[in-house]
Amino acid sequence: MRAGIENLIEQVVTGLGYELVDIEFSPRGRLLRVFLDIERGITVDDCATVSNQLQRVFEVENIDYDRLEVSSPGLDRPLKKLADFERFAGEEVQIRLSLPVNNQRNFAGVLGGVRDGAVVITTEKGEQLLPFEDIVKARLVPKF
Repeated sequence: MRAGIENLIEQVVTGLGYELVDIEFSPRGRLLRVFLDIERGITVDDCATVSNQLQRVFEVENIDYDRLEVSSPGLDRPLKKLADFERFAGEEVQIRLSLPVNNQRNFAGVLGGVRDGAVVITTEKGEQLLPFEDIVKARLVPKF
């Protein structure tokens, strides 16, 4: 059921010309949070457009939920897809791994893109290659 809802949300979001960044389900699926992005940045109107469209689709598809939140991913945007790691090369990131690389699971540094299916990050210790499949969490570090 959850995968079906995720596919439905992705179809609606991409059909409207946005990129689906992430979906969060509260326990028991009563709250749905949808994070979207677009090259020019997300506005309140974008969130309203996607929210209205999703509400109509959920009604037609009989999807039961209490609340829907649609927003931008924020300045500390999560990186989920391999393409995200390419797109944000040159940005500062924080990455957590499921399995340690050189006895380390948490990394902070400058993203260097992707090489041979691994994410490249330059830390104070130099360049590191992190296996994409071992990445548990990755976020941009906001600049103020």
